Amino acid sequence: MKDIAKCNKKLEGLDFGGLYGDDFLLTWEKSAGELAALFTAADALRFLRERNIATRLFRSGLAVSLFRDNSTRTRFSFASACNLLGLTVQDLDEGKAQIAHGETVRETANMVSFMAELIGIRDDMFIGKGNAYMREVSRAVREGRREGVLEQRPMVINLQCDIDHPTQTMADLAHIIHHFGGIEKLRGKKIAMTWAYSPSYGKPLSVPQGIIALATRFGMEVTLAHPEGYGLMPEVEKIAAEHAAKSGGSFNKVQSMEEAFDGAHLVYPKSWAPYAAMEKRTALYDRNDVEGIKTLEGELLAQNALHQDWECTEDLMRRTRDALYLHCLPADISGISCRQGEVAAPVFNRFRSSLYRQAGYKPYIIAAMILLGKFKDPGKLLARLAERKKPRVLS
Repeated sequence: MKDIAKCNKKLEGLDFGGLYGDDFLLTWEKSAGELAALFTAADALRFLRERNIATRLFRSGLAVSLFRDNSTRTRFSFASACNLLGLTVQDLDEGKAQIAHGETVRETANMVSFMAELIGIRDDMFIGKGNAYMREVSRAVREGRREGVLEQRPMVINLQCDIDHPTQTMADLAHIIHHFGGIEKLRGKKIAMTWAYSPSYGKPLSVPQGIIALATRFGMEVTLAHPEGYGLMPEVEKIAAEHAAKSGGSFNKVQSMEEAFDGAHLVYPKSWAPYAAMEKRTALYDRNDVEGIKTLEGELLAQNALHQDWECTEDLMRRTRDALYLHCLPADISGISCRQGEVAAPVFNRFRSSLYRQAGYKPYIIAAMILLGKFKDPGKLLARLAERKKPRVLS
């Protein structure tokens, strides 16, 4: 098939061997070539499914999911991706496991991995905890494989942590790539990653951090905007600046939505909690300081309320270059899901279908992570699937 042949030709020109046998925890741990290969593989898998061609590469195998925070899109995207490739998903409910009885991370990781091909983890609530937990699981299963306890080492996929949300931001970039007609056309495009008002507090920093770190890899002009006191992790901002310098793009910070939106090709207004407050929140939970948590929540809600004018409106959209509106969903929609929120209803409603398509790339991105992480020659497998033309659904 021409589309698959085109994808395979792209893969042949990319160096992505480092993905095989490895985890996917942070986008900036991967090379630009490896990221490009993932976008290409995701497209190939989508082409096959759209043409009713089965892509069940596993005849058996388990995919373990562990969600320590609520999830709709990522939870179902993970299940869809695993099913697409032939894996069975089993959710690890910590409340029903022996974790409450003192089972260690090392023990849990090995006990759920006897016939598992991968473990997807979402742990985004506490600064300094989520990504560290994922790495602890990874070390445990590597040790289990090395000592012969496990027949294979399951790969670990970050389904959102305190630092990054790679499956989300990779899906976002896939959407952007298709919007502009190619990864090579991202260079010079301005994206405004801005804070926006929310009537709730404590939203993770991982999406804005993931966006500024990923978009700068491809020569994009990234502008970060937020009110004073809502800064991101300094180390991630440093990574974004380094990426921009290497790719020929740019990374700038401003303190108004208006300045960020001026001349933008893409806008991504989203609420997040101040980094310093999230650090304080983590310390309070570590001490089980219930009163301190309540006090902090009140302070943060009051702080948010000072910036209700940080809303994506049609007036702001007119300052852009007919920009594409992006959001990871669910958005706080003024007059619909809340009285005052991140985005005005007319803007959200105008981009509703586009937002759903944006979310629709996530299952294919996750499936591509699995494909390139578990199979040494993915191009050959994709070609075989295309040639075989085994129908996914009998007609």
